[in-house]
Amino acid sequence: MNERLIVVSNRLPMGDTPSGGLVVSLHDVLAASGGCWIGSHPEAGDDHGAFERIGEEPYQRLAFRLTQSEMENYYLGYANSVLWPLCHRRPDLVKIRPAFREAYEAVNRRIAAMIAREVGPEDIIWVQDYHFIPLARELRKLGVTNRIGFFLHIPFPVLADLSIMPQAETFAECLAHYNLIGLQTREDVARCLEMFRDDPRAEFMTDGSIKFGEHVSLVHSFPIGIDAKAFEDEARRELPDVFGGASPAPFAIGVDRLDYSKGLPNRFRAFGTYLADLRPEDTRPCLIQIAPPTRLGVQAYEDITEELQGLTGKINGQFAELDWTPIRFINRSVERARLAHLFRMARCGLVTSLADGMNLVAKEYIAAQDPADPGVLVLSQFAGAAEDMTEALLVNPYDIEAMAHRIDEAFRMPLGERQRRYRHCLEVVRKTDATSWAHNFLNVLRSSLKALDLAFQERELQPFG
Repeated sequence: MNERLIVVSNRLPMGDTPSGGLVVSLHDVLAASGGCWIGSHPEAGDDHGAFERIGEEPYQRLAFRLTQSEMENYYLGYANSVLWPLCHRRPDLVKIRPAFREAYEAVNRRIAAMIAREVGPEDIIWVQDYHFIPLARELRKLGVTNRIGFFLHIPFPVLADLSIMPQAETFAECLAHYNLIGLQTREDVARCLEMFRDDPRAEFMTDGSIKFGEHVSLVHSFPIGIDAKAFEDEARRELPDVFGGASPAPFAIGVDRLDYSKGLPNRFRAFGTYLADLRPEDTRPCLIQIAPPTRLGVQAYEDITEELQGLTGKINGQFAELDWTPIRFINRSVERARLAHLFRMARCGLVTSLADGMNLVAKEYIAAQDPADPGVLVLSQFAGAAEDMTEALLVNPYDIEAMAHRIDEAFRMPLGERQRRYRHCLEVVRKTDATSWAHNFLNVLRSSLKALDLAFQERELQPFG
């Protein structure tokens, strides 16, 4: 069988050296299969419905281009002003415009038509994330019968919020065209199954699959991970002193895209509350917060930037000394090697998302630690990583006082307890690494479809994959 893997994502990875859990894992499986990665690229693709090939080794890269109108309405509009806030429990930030939905559907139709011309009969298609939820439906309309899997990297929306979505009844229908629906956590799976149970068109089969009209799908959780060994090695590398020769005080670190889902204003408030409760004889830690901007042009992101700048000024103005700045707010990217070094040095890692699909920063922080003297991870109970990393200091990110207490606990924790919690979390990080995530998804897609084919034969139904 000449099977090839085709990955579809909103963007092609940039550069020749992969980094980050998703890119590393997909790079490896594509290289092994001689597959193909399809995604947008700002400087590639054309305006005539054709891909531009920008690489052949060790696998193909096919680029498409988004027009300015598509960027505004499909990407910034429907994907990031409707689906993103909806999935992150912020229905108050949803902005509905007819042009948003029209562009979202049109881009998915256009990309589906381009993929249909490329796909071979044995190819497996793996669609990544919320930008392409309708893609399988559009491919089926064009007669594509290949196996198609979907993975949602962000949280699955709660049932009550789905009704806000324009043409809400199509959400379950679009997902049902995928053979396998992959989600980050078991809670996400429960929310997805709740959606199907609430839909009279869905029927639950005895083998755990869901029959929706003539389509049959499986829903499973696949917690995504990082290249743990590579990040551990990166953190151990010797680098020039990032503090310019000064001996740094103990510090907490946060590394997040500048997004309202990350809970940064509450994190800053909690750190300010922690500082207010310090005794005169206590060490004065600082918070290093690295938050590169994202999705420029969306008002919600401009608002949170201004809020964080205001909180930084207020807290620093209240607590700073001539030789100490409580919060160092860095509103730009920091290179990966330096991040790993900072993670290893930080006594406390803060991941306090209000909602998160997984949050790989939590896993990177643990992987970077020195086993002899590890730091402590303070982790939001609403991040997907918290489902298995139960020995982190779990916290409700809406509770400012509780977060301040957890920060204090992290800085005062005895070495033995820090080591015990670290070992448990590291075991989770290694068990759910990036390569395992990709192989587990593809193995379930392949094996489950064999079982479904047999079930279809017994029921005299026609499968689509």
